[in-house]
Amino acid sequence: QLSGSGISVIVDYRTPAEAQMAPDRLPVSVEFTKVNLPLLEGAFTGTAQEAMQRAGLHPEAAARAVQAALDRLPDLGEVYTGMLQHGAPEFAATARAITSAQGSTLVHCTAGKDRTGVSIALVLDAVGVEQDAVIADYQQSERSLAGEWSERMLGMVASMGVPVNEQIVALVTRAPADAIRTALAWVQEHHGSSAGYLRSGGLTD
Repeated sequence: QLSGSGISVIVDYRTPAEAQMAPDRLPVSVEFTKVNLPLLEGAFTGTAQEAMQRAGLHPEAAARAVQAALDRLPDLGEVYTGMLQHGAPEFAATARAITSAQGSTLVHCTAGKDRTGVSIALVLDAVGVEQDAVIADYQQSERSLAGEWSERMLGMVASMGVPVNEQIVALVTRAPADAIRTALAWVQEHHGSSAGYLRSGGLTD
């Protein structure tokens, strides 16, 4: 499917540890341009996976790693604004990759809703897509992740002895409209627009 998709550029926000756990499997029949832009903010799912990988040898350390991640991520809106405060160069590089691609561009992280969701919201907003449509596009991630994937991620966290409370469920599986609204409001307040924000990261007109 990937080889026949028309995708020519792949932007990957995962950290090296995340990518090592689940390397991309790319068809050899098509040449892809890979753009690696690791973003630590919003990497909760990857942190949980990494902790689970270590759990066989260090279960207590794995549980502490997940709890530490939780302590740093009070809610998705704050996660996203933290991401925006530090990620302008990466988000600008993503927009540059999209605009320069000969074909389509695939943007992804581990879950595909947080780092990816903020990035795509910025790009859609910058080119004038109506904000209600931008928000609806972001919310689609929650429906796409529902079921087997979400259950597996939450089960992984629970297996490390971390209580699966509403905060964890929201961080791992939810894509609430308020979270992306908070991100876009922060961009508006600090940069005037998503285009202005991307310019702050080095994107030219």
